[in-house]
Amino acid sequence: MAAEPASGSGAEAAIKANWAAFFSGKTSAAQKIALLQNGQTFATVISNQAGSSLSNSASATVTSVTISGTKATVKYNVGISGASLNGQTGTSVYEDSIWKVADVTFCQLLTLENGGQAPALCKSAG
Repeated sequence: MAAEPASGSGAEAAIKANWAAFFSGKTSAAQKIALLQNGQTFATVISNQAGSSLSNSASATVTSVTISGTKATVKYNVGISGASLNGQTGTSVYEDSIWKVADVTFCQLLTLENGGQAPALCKSAG
């Protein structure tokens, strides 16, 4: 992946594009892993989700980005199988010159998906 801007409108555009790609059912598991902070830690989960009908119908729309140094607060909506989870707040981190979805944000969603129970691999995230 090419280096992305660390700040300004270019960074905001990169964050929006990366979040849309990360949550898209059309994005490969390998690319999702590359767009997630500590992605290799979650490789099995992402690969397992890749073939599911829920994952294939997923999408995300970023509504606002506030960058502060190497982190950004991201307001977003997630759509899955016609249902939506609007008004979510997550974090993006600038790691290896790429704006990635923070592992703590992914863990929040995994916890929701898991009925409020955080998966074991999330206990050390964040």
